[in-house]
Amino acid sequence: MGILNVTPDSFSDGGRFDRFDDALKHAERLVREGAHILDIGGESTRPGAQAVAESEEIDRVVPVIEAIASRLEVPISVDTSKAGVMSAAVEAGACMINDVNALRGDGVLDVAASLDVPVCLMHMQGEPRTMQENPQYADVVTDVKEFLLERAKVCEAAGIAADRILLDPGFGFGKTLDHNLALLKNLPALVGEGYPVLVGASRKSMLGLITGREVDQRLAGSLAVALMALQGGAAVLRVHDVAETTDVLKVWQAVSATAVS
Repeated sequence: MGILNVTPDSFSDGGRFDRFDDALKHAERLVREGAHILDIGGESTRPGAQAVAESEEIDRVVPVIEAIASRLEVPISVDTSKAGVMSAAVEAGACMINDVNALRGDGVLDVAASLDVPVCLMHMQGEPRTMQENPQYADVVTDVKEFLLERAKVCEAAGIAADRILLDPGFGFGKTLDHNLALLKNLPALVGEGYPVLVGASRKSMLGLITGREVDQRLAGSLAVALMALQGGAAVLRVHDVAETTDVLKVWQAVSATAVS
């Protein structure tokens, strides 16, 4: 899953692709490099990010989704927590909803169910503006898994088929470095519940804390996490650096497919 942020303030690439032409060119590049899905977001969810009005978010993402859907043969996911944005994006050509709030917003669950597209439910403790202020868990692996399974059951009860639900442990969303590392190490515990798992740790601050690298120097760390996520059973990798991650995937698949001599 290639990331396309059409925002001025995202943590890694804010402002780089908020112009229509730049966004479209980047989408084309991500597909050339091997992206199987494009995830388009119009509101930053970095720590401390400011909220965006629904109408503004629609204005940011819908023209880009329409253009990509008409030009490229690639599934489009919309990264949003707002019901109106979900509806407008699916009408424009998106075929998946990626919600960092796990469809908990007012009226969002019913709208998502009515749109009849796959959904990705992410765990987040708190909300983006305050989520990194001393997050606490009894046991982060158990707490995150139980939350996501509960949300999945709520979605199924609302009419969303189980085979259209993905789970995302939410690396960096209300978690310390130790929490993130525990979730990555124990990813098979979530994968084992039967839902496809999405991992999005590309360029995140956890990698900066480990390596001391700035955001634009975290490629090696991002690839290391991608490989560990694959080994842990992740079904989708949400990344900025598609070409490099595709190479990792190809090598991992080649080794995995080799018969033991």
